[in-house]
Amino acid sequence: MTPQPVYRMMTSLTLRARTLAVAVTMTTALAAGSTLAHAQLETVEPVGEVSLVLGNAYIEHADGRRSAAVPGSIIVASDRIHTAANGHVHIRFVDQALVSVRPDSRLEIVRYDYNPDQPASSSIKLNLEEGVTRSISGHGATAARERFRLNTPIAAIGVRGTDFVVNASSVAVRAQVNEGTIVMAPFSADCTADAFGPCLANAVELTGTSMQMLELDGSTTAPQIMPATVEREPGMMREEVSQAIAASEANADDKTAGTEVYLENVTSQRVKQEVANVAKPTTPPVTPPVTPPTVADTNFTPAVAIATEQLKQNNLIWGRYGSGKGDLERITAPFELAQEGRDWMVGLGEYRLFRDSNGRDRVDAGLGPVSFELSSAQAYYNSGTGIVAMAVTGGKFDIDFNTRQFSTELNMKHSLTGSVDFVANGLISETGIFHNRTGPEPATMAGAVSLDGKEASYFFEQQLQTGGIHGLTLWNKR
Repeated sequence: MTPQPVYRMMTSLTLRARTLAVAVTMTTALAAGSTLAHAQLETVEPVGEVSLVLGNAYIEHADGRRSAAVPGSIIVASDRIHTAANGHVHIRFVDQALVSVRPDSRLEIVRYDYNPDQPASSSIKLNLEEGVTRSISGHGATAARERFRLNTPIAAIGVRGTDFVVNASSVAVRAQVNEGTIVMAPFSADCTADAFGPCLANAVELTGTSMQMLELDGSTTAPQIMPATVEREPGMMREEVSQAIAASEANADDKTAGTEVYLENVTSQRVKQEVANVAKPTTPPVTPPVTPPTVADTNFTPAVAIATEQLKQNNLIWGRYGSGKGDLERITAPFELAQEGRDWMVGLGEYRLFRDSNGRDRVDAGLGPVSFELSSAQAYYNSGTGIVAMAVTGGKFDIDFNTRQFSTELNMKHSLTGSVDFVANGLISETGIFHNRTGPEPATMAGAVSLDGKEASYFFEQQLQTGGIHGLTLWNKR
């Protein structure tokens, strides 16, 4: 028997044991004449269990009680999961569905009716009141797609057996699909919050192969398809990341049964500290002050900012809002200049990547495997107390357009981090957009290629055990 089924069986047995323990406790209270216990006994039935907690989070119960969210906490229908700015909660449900509740979020488990003997009769409803959540469908949503619903303040989302991420507020909602298909529709007389399944009125479908996102706000009557934007996760502090690393090493095979996609497991980062190999001195050494490397010390970061007119000669160009990193900006142009005559491809924070598509939207056919060489880059280390430039010492980037797969590695160093390697791989769409989808959660990247396959570019960010790194790259075909 493989470790994964054993884990699932143990999880199921754990839930059953705890259900029995709750029933015994409540029955004892009933014998003492507790009316409240009687009411709870009729409704308490575990539907899931917290499998990972980072930072601060708590569970709000139907009776108003609050309890800290910890690994092993039982989830029942009507519970609300709250996460703080540094909080992050993973939940495994009884049908093997996986849900990640990210920082500054509130998720209500409205209903979770699942019968393993009749999964097609399942009814599942979640309500993302605010924040970001990722959901990987279990047996219930897969078998009863017309009975699954994720509500947000302004829109309803149905699924077709899916792994998707939703970011919701009171005025806007965005959704991106990693695998499968979702259907988003605004609430209306034909699409009410108390219904189940996907709505049809003003609905728009989005599939994982599109590498785009759906966005709905008060200015539109239906969701709009937009370029992909990778959601950032602030607040992943040192203590939380250390916990995540330990958890991921213990549960590396914890996957969903339907899709075999990892649930954002956090794996250890390849951070290598440089140490001096010297003989023990006979006299106390004199330690020189540590001077962080300047931009001029890097191999692939220009000593001075590349002029906008020179950047615009490329097919791909990065635009920035405002001043960006100020004097540390080297390969970006002001947003309003970068977007002239170009299409927005991907974005993160203050940056947007634009491409001159010349009226087309598909990568040229017959490109085959292509290797790229690093042209220029800008990378930074943020320790939480300030941002400094890192030395970008090398990298590699390969795309096989036949199989639509890519892999990349970027090599950096800084006196505060030692050598750091950013590594990612994933799929590239027909439109030339790519991003890593199933890699470690503290690491993310997204980018695009020119339609002729001669240029490529991506942004990246990665959480280290202390602070984090991020940056931009430009590549040319070898």
